[in-house]
Amino acid sequence: MENNGLNPAAVQESLLEAALAHVPFDGWSEASFQAAAQDAGVDLPLARVICPRGAVDLAAAYHRRGDAEMRLRLAQQDLSALRFRDRVALAVRLRLEVADRELVRRGAALSALPQNAATGSKLIWGTADAIWTALGDTSDDLNWYSKRTTLAAVYSATVLYWLGDTSEGDAATWEFLDRRIDNVMQVEKMKAQVRNNSLLRTVLAGPIWLAGKVRAPGAQAEDLPGQTKAEGPAA
Repeated sequence: MENNGLNPAAVQESLLEAALAHVPFDGWSEASFQAAAQDAGVDLPLARVICPRGAVDLAAAYHRRGDAEMRLRLAQQDLSALRFRDRVALAVRLRLEVADRELVRRGAALSALPQNAATGSKLIWGTADAIWTALGDTSDDLNWYSKRTTLAAVYSATVLYWLGDTSEGDAATWEFLDRRIDNVMQVEKMKAQVRNNSLLRTVLAGPIWLAGKVRAPGAQAEDLPGQTKAEGPAA
């Protein structure tokens, strides 16, 4: 492939498209990566420059593509008549509907390896963040973290259930998802009760004050840890 005016994103997209035919058979593996480079007409050394971790980078690109497709589909929905919990459920459902079950199964196996655990966690967090952002979340305090942490757990559990679901139209998965979101709503009700109870607010004054100091990362933050109000942007 000609290197002049090289577009790394376009090369990675070509590699990803070529890999999709091999992953169901060979997983997100070195064999799939080499076959993708050959099919896409990309010199293997160049492919390794674009994707230093090989198939791991392609698996991550496939996951992020799914997040982008979910956002596009969600933007086309009329959400005005839906309760907020139903909007979240719809977003998770759309995210799974744009995914290929076997490719996700292979990706789950890849993420289960110790050396890829951090990457897998970051991708799941990115999905939760994409959903909340698409739904218009404006929180910038501890709620920014709690919403994404909770949704990441719900999404992860739902994906695992979906991978083994053989019901028609994945009906069992959507019922499972509704139950998990109902569980989350119960937790939110408990949090509201704490906020409205003067005695509990007094007892928990210290933790509540500390929690109020936590801020969401800036728009350009690459990592997930937050900062207190006094700290300002990370260097």
